[in-house]
Parts: sequence; structure tokens; C-alpha cells
Amino acid sequence: MNYDALLQQVIEFLGTFAFAISGIRHAAAKHFDWFGGYVCGIAVAIGGGTIRDVMLGTTPFWMTNPFYIICTAFALLFVIVFARHLERLHNTWFVFDTLGLALFNIAGIQKSLAFGQPYWVAIIMGCITGAAGGVIRDILLNNEPVIFHKEIYAMAAILGGVTYWVLDVMSLPMEVTVITSFLVICLMRFLAVRYHLSLPTLKNE
Repeated sequence: MNYDALLQQVIEFLGTFAFAISGIRHAAAKHFDWFGGYVCGIAVAIGGGTIRDVMLGTTPFWMTNPFYIICTAFALLFVIVFARHLERLHNTWFVFDTLGLALFNIAGIQKSLAFGQPYWVAIIMGCITGAAGGVIRDILLNNEPVIFHKEIYAMAAILGGVTYWVLDVMSLPMEVTVITSFLVICLMRFLAVRYHLSLPTLKNE
């Protein structure tokens, strides 16, 4: 396995764990049972990547390696064991959701580029990889998808994708490109929530 492939796999594993915890925490807020929590966790963890892989015409990533299913189970166990500690941490789900968004966005970009897609497609695929799982989660929880009505979410992924593109064109080391794109997405999300930033809403006249 070459270095870039290993880096992409590490990013996907970390993103899976972060997103799974986010989904399970949302399910816990709705008082779902353990199975319901697992379903919400797996929906967030693999939903966006599955849509991406289908659009790229390849086997969904989780069907080639059982680790993602197992990783979600560990995330469920983590939430169950440390539920009280997580409850004391304000907006813990938001932190994990942001980490998952950034990690999966980068993984989606890298995989799309590996399949020979142009950068504009890779940026869209990165956004889908990072944000679509949250849409599926919100539908399962009977909530309005967060990307449509709350703080900047998908736009943070797009900005991170553009950052990745610019740095890659500049031929910077891959580590610098990945870390910078990751920080841009996280920083934009944290600032949007901290200062209540959002896109203008449509007016029904």
C-alpha cells in the first residue's frame, strides 16, 4: 500500500469513528435504544461515502472492509460507557460532527481524484461524502437536515475543498494540504456557530 492510499484509509477510519459518535449522540437525544443508535451511527458514518462511491461507479468502501461496521460498534460502546462524561461536555456531538465532516470531505476529494475526476467534481464529491450522511441521519430522526437551515455546514466543506485544490496546485506536501484543509473546515464551522453566521434565507413573498 502506497503512502497516499494509507493516508486516505487513516482519514476514513478516523472520520467513521467521529461521525458514528455524532449520529449515536443525536439518537441518544431522541432516546433511541442501542440498536437505533447504531443504525443512526452507521447511517452517518457510511451514508455519504456510499453515495460518492455509487456515483464514481465503484463498490462502496464499507463493503470491501468490515472495519467500518466494527468501528461504528466501538463508537456505540464508547458512547454507552462514557455517556455521563460526554453529557458534561457541552456540544460534544458538534465537535465530533465537525471532525467527521472535515475528515470525510478530504477522503472524498482524494478518492475522486484517484478515480481521475477533475477538481470541480472532486470538491462536490467531498461535500457529498461529508454532508450526505448527516442528511440521512436527520431524516431517520425526523429532523430538518441541518445543512438546509442552520449554521454554515456544506459551505465549509466546499471551502475546504477549494483550499485543498489551491494547495495541491501549488505542489505543497500532501501532509500540509490535508492538515490545512482540515483546519479550514473546522475553523469555519466553529466560527459560524460561535458568531451565529449563516447564509441568507429565502423570503416567501
